[in-house]
Amino acid sequence: MYFNTARPIAVALLLSCQLPSVTASDWTQFRGPTGQGHAEGSDVPTVWSETENVAWKVALSGYGWSSPVVAGNQIFVTTAVVNEEAKTTSLRTLCLNAADGKTAWDVEVFEKTGTPRIHEKNSHASPTPVLEGDRLYVHFGTEGTACLKTDGSVVWQNQEQVYTPVHGSGGSPVLIDELLIFCCDGGDKRYTIGLDKQTGKEVWKTPRELEPSRGFSFCTPTIIVAGGRVQAICPGSGGVWSYDPKTGKQLWRVAYGEGYSVVPRPVFGHGIVYVCSGFGDQQLFAIDPTGSGDVTESHVNWKTKKGVPKSPSVLLVGDELYMVDDKGVASCLNAVSGDIHWQERLTGAFSASPVLANGLIYFQNETGVTTVVKPGIEYQEVAKNTLGDGKVRTFASFAFVENAILLRSETHLYRLQK
Repeated sequence: MYFNTARPIAVALLLSCQLPSVTASDWTQFRGPTGQGHAEGSDVPTVWSETENVAWKVALSGYGWSSPVVAGNQIFVTTAVVNEEAKTTSLRTLCLNAADGKTAWDVEVFEKTGTPRIHEKNSHASPTPVLEGDRLYVHFGTEGTACLKTDGSVVWQNQEQVYTPVHGSGGSPVLIDELLIFCCDGGDKRYTIGLDKQTGKEVWKTPRELEPSRGFSFCTPTIIVAGGRVQAICPGSGGVWSYDPKTGKQLWRVAYGEGYSVVPRPVFGHGIVYVCSGFGDQQLFAIDPTGSGDVTESHVNWKTKKGVPKSPSVLLVGDELYMVDDKGVASCLNAVSGDIHWQERLTGAFSASPVLANGLIYFQNETGVTTVVKPGIEYQEVAKNTLGDGKVRTFASFAFVENAILLRSETHLYRLQK
């Protein structure tokens, strides 16, 4: 670990008025309404199985690793249905009734031809949608982005983002004011783009100026307010960038060498942005976001390589930062200093991001096992839950509806409730 005492820790205020308004029960984007993985008000179960605390379980057509999003009594999820004979893939959006899981509507948004290769852990429907009011924004990487009404009708479609994906697509979009922002990090072109949320037309497009040997990444932006500025924090291969979300102008940058295939979404608190640098040279950076220009040497408060995830995002709870690496080693760190309080090996490998719900932390692995832990500087396991025989593929991160967990497996969506 390395600690930089040259910069004081900045105090920043995350202004909720800058972000889409939601109700307490809505889960409107990847990692929830704030993007931080918190569902603190949910009285969700800590114990479940295939038969215990399962309100309903429904089969999902197709295949996808996007998380569900929720507004009121509606659950929305994307999926990809492959027609092997015709060699086409139907990229679809489904609306389910939250009470019983029944499908209210099922709409094809795009059809892709051919059978492009993706990573064995990826899908053609991995980015999570974004909800705002009666609008649902769905994203399928290079295959297109669209806005639907919550009744399933299509408002606009955009298939103008042409670049060469590596291992498929994965990063989710984010809304801020009148813009839909997402990262496009392929093998040939790398940029971040802002679309007009009303029309789908390009408002700005900012290239990544670094040239790492492996340029592809899959990250989701995080919107913060720090240093008196609204910022879109957008990690990619080789570095993390902060942009003015209205114009796409670069505010600051931290380079991290050859880190690539960046997946974890940044989190923000204590005036610090926490960023993982991906595969190759995985590190966790604690960055003061108040600087300008290249702040690699001046605004990194601390960094560490120990136990850093390549796929799951980290979770900030109070003064502690929690994370689990891809091989299943969970860690608790002091969020301000980076000092490690504990490390514990959990069951299996991990891709899904941990969440905080009802004051507890839920770590879900790739085979249907979830470990529930009490936050704190000492490791305290509350429960361990297994779906099926512990061989159910579970790569999607949890979502929440009312007092229930929405767990997406390879083939089904579960509503877990006391």
